[in-house]
Formats: sequence, C-alpha cells, structure tokens
Amino acid sequence: MSEARKKANKKWNQNNKERIRYLNARSAARGFIRNKATADDLDELLSLIDERKKQLEIGN
Repeated sequence: MSEARKKANKKWNQNNKERIRYLNARSAARGFIRNKATADDLDELLSLIDERKKQLEIGN
C-alpha cells in the first residue's frame, strides 16, 4: 500500500470514528447471530428487534 493511501486511510479513520464503531458493532452482531447464537438467544433478539423497530417508527 502506498504512503499516500496509508495517509488517506488514517485521515478517514480519524474523521469517521462513529462510523467505524457502528460497522464494528454491526459486524459483531451478525457474526454472533450466524455463528454462536442459540435458539433462546435468537428468540430474545427477535423480541429486541421488534421493540427497536417500534421505537424507530414512533420517532419518524
């Protein structure tokens, strides 16, 4: 990777910390669901997802 690309990546990372946190959390959630979650975990997650969707609908 060129020095210019490294510098550009570093600048982007510094300016987009919240986006990086969001992407990391999303990736971790998907990985958990795909690879580790039990049936009970999935049931609980579905309930949490329904609650969150309702919150987002009310906010709009």
